[in-house]
Amino acid sequence: MYTPQVTDHYENPRNVGTISDADGGATVGSPASGEMMKLTLKIVDDVIVAAKFRAFGCPTAIASASVLTELAIGTHISAAAEMTAVQLSGALGGLPEDKLRYADAAANVLKNAITDFLSKQEV
Repeated sequence: MYTPQVTDHYENPRNVGTISDADGGATVGSPASGEMMKLTLKIVDDVIVAAKFRAFGCPTAIASASVLTELAIGTHISAAAEMTAVQLSGALGGLPEDKLRYADAAANVLKNAITDFLSKQEV
């Protein structure tokens, strides 16, 4: 049912945890709903230099958050903010239509964390 990439990211998730001195962060979903992703970012010169996640949900949710961190690290925030569920799904070898919502949640949590970072910047 799962692609080798989904299985790998689920069994060996990358960048799990929380950045204590994060420059930006966001949460989508809630533990009560059974689906939640939290993302924290460290950003230097508008480039994501570290990303960590915490996720509650099915293997696809964890894999989506894990691959998100890998793709985001080293990326300029303007490019990262444009990341889509389709890109995340592709990086995971494709997701079934009924599982795309997890990739969508991952893309949204990244956009929200970048928005949080930008809201803290001096104008």
